[in-house]
Order: sequence, then structure tokens, then C-alpha cells
Amino acid sequence: MKDLIREKAPYILTALMGNGGEFGEIFFEDLKSLTLNLEDNKIERVNKGRDTGVGLRLIKNFKTNYGYTSDLTFENLLNLAKTLAKYEGEGKIAVGKSYLKGRTNVLIDPDDFDIKRKKDILERANEIARAYDERIKQVSVTLRDVKRDILIINSLGEIVEDQQVRVVFFVEAVASDGTNLYRGYEATGGSVGYELFNEDFVDIVDYVATKAAERAILGLKAKPAPAGSFTVVMSSHAGGTMIHEAVGHGLEADLVNQGLSVYKGKIGEKVASELVTVIDDGTIPGKNGSFTFDDEGVPAQRKVLIEKGILKGYMYDRLTAMKEGKESTGNGRRDGYKNIPIVRMTNTYIDAGKDNPSDIIKDTKDGIFVVKMGGGQVNTVNGDFVFEIMEGYRIENGEITYPIKGATLIGNGPQALMDIDAVGYDLGWAIGTCGKDGQRAPVSDAQPTVRIRKLTLGGVL
Repeated sequence: MKDLIREKAPYILTALMGNGGEFGEIFFEDLKSLTLNLEDNKIERVNKGRDTGVGLRLIKNFKTNYGYTSDLTFENLLNLAKTLAKYEGEGKIAVGKSYLKGRTNVLIDPDDFDIKRKKDILERANEIARAYDERIKQVSVTLRDVKRDILIINSLGEIVEDQQVRVVFFVEAVASDGTNLYRGYEATGGSVGYELFNEDFVDIVDYVATKAAERAILGLKAKPAPAGSFTVVMSSHAGGTMIHEAVGHGLEADLVNQGLSVYKGKIGEKVASELVTVIDDGTIPGKNGSFTFDDEGVPAQRKVLIEKGILKGYMYDRLTAMKEGKESTGNGRRDGYKNIPIVRMTNTYIDAGKDNPSDIIKDTKDGIFVVKMGGGQVNTVNGDFVFEIMEGYRIENGEITYPIKGATLIGNGPQALMDIDAVGYDLGWAIGTCGKDGQRAPVSDAQPTVRIRKLTLGGVL
């Protein structure tokens, strides 16, 4: 199919640009995936799929016309191009100006890892989680691998190919003491092959399963969280949920342009503590949000968004960059050939600082220690957020004392960044799937141990 598209691309693109426009693009995707899920002590689902198709995009007057098809014949693609152009003619395009190809470098390709070994991973995790404590009543284990082959040819004469591989693994455990239920969760994975698991896959499987079960049991014995205003220390193990949700989305240029970001018009202004540097970097090997080229054929890049508290810039895809006379930052991503690319984060994090994480806790007399974040909601227009704490503790007189449950963090993203007064030299990563405009994208986020002078803790009065 790719050979056909390469051969016929000039004809398709000239038809697409037949009635004018700033930009035309052919996006081909061949996606192979395998998802295995274990529940109730048995493999419940094995979903193996393949989806292949093409999306055609025409940008004219900075508006997008888009169509897609899985019927990959030249006649069908040409008719789709003419339909989008709303004209029978030939437009001007460039041909063969550049050709670039990338791939995820993996040691063990998903196709070369026997499905029995994949099932063994799930069964091992289930056994470890259940053996942790007799109060573990439910365990769900999921293993997913994806191989994605994309080809992008556009009216600028650029041809880009990228072969992407991802493997993710996560465990959820539910504990019950007969009265209360509590959930624990842990995940790992990224732009890697099955080298994610060592030769006998014991270490990483045991860690993820144990950590999920541990969090579930911890929730049973935790005390109800106090309500009020507290100093909050966020562990590097918490991942970068807050930076991703409360800050990162507000730095995506489409939301900025629509007036839906609290950071609109603040380039060059102080928006965070001078201790804070925020980076989005799609080039980090192995991370879940990494790739060689984005879904518009733009190379992945490292972007410093906030530097020592000063807002330096936003994340752009081609369309938002065109509107502002800028260059894309390699943040154009899509949930497959059926979707238009939009501005998305990749691997977003607060950069490491110089403080000793242990000293940050010792220097906190009365506060909350957050080890693992849960879900939450953010208003990008004003930066207000509410986040669940999955694993948290009280800090009293510089010591971590007892675990808490039923806690939520309530605050404002820009104000929280301003109130950071300590940044550790550690840096902990977490993986996730980010949702935006009905599309999903694999991402990673991270932060070091940070201390925020004051946040509201929702709990029990």
C-alpha cells in the first residue's frame, strides 16, 4: 500500500490543491495491536487488531478540510482529494524536496515475543498481587503492544516515514476489609519492545504487581484526610500529573489561540517560581510520548516552555504555527488516520533542581506528602484544578507519619507553580494516555520532589 501511495502521491496532492490552499497532506497509517487482559484469575480478553487507512488534509484560509478512507485504491483516493478540494483541477505542489525515515529502536520486537510468554507475564502479576495480602479481592492485569507504521507526504515536497513501537503494562488491585474498598494501581512501559521485561521478567512484573497491591492495602488502614490548607510535598514518584494537566494543556497553542488558556499573552512574563523549569521533550529514548517524527512529519523536539519561572513559548502543530508565522514544535499528534492532527504534549516535566528530597520533608513542619496522584479535572481558562490523591501521608514535625485517604488537592496551576519553594534533584516518570477533543495520545510526565507552600486539601472536617 505504501508503494502505491508513494507512486500516486503527486496526482493525489495536485487534485487536493486544485482549488488552492496553503497546505495539503497525505497521511498513511498501518496499526497493529495486541491487548491481553486478565481478570478473575483468568485471561478474559485477547484483542488482536490491524487498522490501515489514509487521511487527506487540506488547509485553506487556515481552515481544515479532512477526509479519510480504508479503501486504498488510487481511484478512491483521487476522488476523495477532489471532494475535499471542491474542484476539478490541478494545483501546484513541490515534489521530492526531502525524504526522512525514523524508527523506534527495540531489542525485542513484539512479533518476536511468544504469546505464551505474554500470558505468563499476566499470570505472574496476578499471583504476586493476590499473594501480597488475603484482603486483595480483585486483580486486573493488562498488557498491550502496538506497532505503528506511518507515511506522510505533503504539498511542500516532504516525505516522512516513522515506525513506532510501544509496550505498556499495568496492574490494578482492589482490597476489601469487609466494609471498605480501596483501589491500588501501577503502570510501566513506553516506546520500547519486550526488553521492557528482563529475561525471566520477574523484577518489573513483581514490582508493578506488588506496588498496586500495596497501595490497595494501604488505603484500608489509612486515616481520613483532614480538610484545610496545607503545605504539600509532591514526591517524584507521583509522576507529573499536575504539570501535565494544570500547566501543560494551557501551553498548547490551539487552546492559547482560542482564548482557553490562562497563559495567553504571557510570553516573557514570570508565571512560576524561579526554581521551576518546564520542558516538553519528544526525543527522550524509551518514554511513552517519544517518537522520531510527529503525525505531521515534523521531527520530535525538546522545548523549554518555562525557564526559571519565565514563560518562553508554547507547543505548536503545523496549523497553529502557520497562523502565527512560526514553526511547528513537533507537537502535531493524532489518534489515527481517521483524525486530524492537533497540538498535544509528548513527555512533559518539571526539570530537576538542587534540593535533597529528604531535606525537603525534614524542613516541612506540618503538611501533606503526595506519593501517587489519581484522576482529576482542570479548567485551562483559569488554571483551577481538583486532583485525587491515591497514596498520600501526613507530615508532622518534618516526619512522614500516617497514610491518608479520601483526599483531593484543590488549587490553581499558575499559583501552585509560583508557590513552589523547593525542587529536588530526583526525577520520577509516569506513563499515561492523554485525552483531548475526543482523541487519545500516549504520553509521559515527570517531576522531581517539589514543595508547594499552600494548597487546599479536600478531606474530612
